Amino acid sequence: MTVDAVRVLAASGMLGGGFPAETIDRGLALGADVISVDGGSTDSGPHYLGSATAKTTRRAVARDLRLLLRGAAKGGIPLIIGSCGTSGTDAGVDWVAEIAAEVMTAEGLDLPVTRIYSEQDAGDLQTQLKAGRVHPLAPSGPLDAETLDSCTHIVGAMGHEPIVEALRGGAHVVLAGRATDTALAAAYPLMLGMPAGPTWHAAKIIECGGLCTTKPQAGGVLATIDADGFTLEPLSLEAACTPTIVAAHMLYETANPFEMREPGGTLDVRSATYVALDDRTVRVEGSQFHPAAQYTVKLEGARITGYETISFTAIRDPHILARIDGWAGFMHRMLTERIHDTLDLEPGQYDYDLRLYGHNAVLGTLEPDAGPPREVGVMLVVSAADQETATAIAKVANPLMLHLPTEDMNYLPSLAFPFSPAETERGPAYEFTLNHVVDTTPLALFRTETGVRP
Repeated sequence: MTVDAVRVLAASGMLGGGFPAETIDRGLALGADVISVDGGSTDSGPHYLGSATAKTTRRAVARDLRLLLRGAAKGGIPLIIGSCGTSGTDAGVDWVAEIAAEVMTAEGLDLPVTRIYSEQDAGDLQTQLKAGRVHPLAPSGPLDAETLDSCTHIVGAMGHEPIVEALRGGAHVVLAGRATDTALAAAYPLMLGMPAGPTWHAAKIIECGGLCTTKPQAGGVLATIDADGFTLEPLSLEAACTPTIVAAHMLYETANPFEMREPGGTLDVRSATYVALDDRTVRVEGSQFHPAAQYTVKLEGARITGYETISFTAIRDPHILARIDGWAGFMHRMLTERIHDTLDLEPGQYDYDLRLYGHNAVLGTLEPDAGPPREVGVMLVVSAADQETATAIAKVANPLMLHLPTEDMNYLPSLAFPFSPAETERGPAYEFTLNHVVDTTPLALFRTETGVRP
């Protein structure tokens, strides 16, 4: 099938994040050919990949899916959702598929669904590693087999090709595991022959829905991709796309604002032009895409680093606040001594962090000297090999978090615990362990199954 242009409706930057119902209606009225929505990312940290759980609630995802599935059925157009369940694990894909099945049953819809799984087996990757096909991305170093074994879950970030295969196989709804954010919006236009440069650039700009407009909360955006470039239009009449806002989105989550690497090559926007067609729409031309000599898939993995317990108190005492760094140093010395005396633990057997919110908890040593703060929230984060030890350390810290003075005070102050009990167990803590790519082919690492239910 030959077409002159493809219109991609990006309803929201995240499935379950919410968007106005009018977004879908207006997109369909403007002739949308496909709907794409990202289901997750690594933005929220390693917990969701490590635990294979979703950041969003089931009810929020069901609400969004109801609008999206209705729209796809009404318009007779595909719906593509990627990185299902936040991190794109197999469990995340099945979770979204289960919700989609419930929604379609309730709505009386019967749309063909294809699931694409992106979770990787550590043993298979060790084979790839031994063959020299796994490479680090800066600043990471070489990978070893033990690191792969330590991961609770590993996913590969698919490009557009598995999605295209699902669409060609008859899918009306594609529920994909971990995918590059841009692959979701790029798949259908590339399948219909749109040029790679404009397609990947448009996909990058609309990956977060209305974030490329003057009113992100008002709804999504429609990208019309053709042979020469693409045009962006917000789906809310209260919002606008401007050349500055559209161009600026290349700064979002990219190390280089002029380039973005995909599995199959690199988007290059150095020659791109951004022109306002009116006060709401922008035309972009000149984007290029350079195919890579070797197709690669980025790997993401997470593992448990320990178990955490947190405690929080608040300081309003002006004497302590005027000496807050000295107080924090005194707290470190006192707590380390008490942990040793009470629990017979050495520093290498646990870790803790004291974060002074309202003073330097966000910027640390980069915080400008603005004088004593008016109040400070003190967060103690304890990490240990097991939950019981982490909580025991936090309990040892309890009297200090409540009454520790500065060293020059001759009385005990009373600080403020906001909760009782003061200690909160966070459970396992995770860290990202993989920042590597594997030399492969577009479909080799991914598995496809039809049907909404696992």
